[in-house]
Amino acid sequence: MKHPFRTLLSAALPALLLPAAVALADSPPSRNAKVTQVYEHVLPDVPGKSVKGVLVEYGPGGYSPAHTHAKSALIYATVLEGAIRSQINGEPAKTYKAGENFTELPGDHHGVSANASDTRPAKLLAVFVVDTADVDLTTPDRR
Repeated sequence: MKHPFRTLLSAALPALLLPAAVALADSPPSRNAKVTQVYEHVLPDVPGKSVKGVLVEYGPGGYSPAHTHAKSALIYATVLEGAIRSQINGEPAKTYKAGENFTELPGDHHGVSANASDTRPAKLLAVFVVDTADVDLTTPDRR
């Protein structure tokens, strides 16, 4: 039996990488990070849910500030290029290389999301399964 997220990702991946991308206005400010929503589709068999693909591109040494995502968001993230340091819910930070992936569950706190290299760029594709009504996908921590 195929895993539903692998099936979803394999079906959606070609469309996720379309060059016609729309910049996300709700992404947190970040050094050298470019956040672009590249895909959105209502899930026909799951009323009120959508899948949204977000491409995060980090320049050398780039990062995103600590944040949480929409409370309904289940996220399947895949590193497309380089390596990404990620730390969720106070657990030790982990480094994921191109081709590796991780999951964030609803309500998780993303304390670190950063390029693991100070000399090379990195790219991450985050596939959100989220309530269709959720517009703000990312909320930076209050300082």
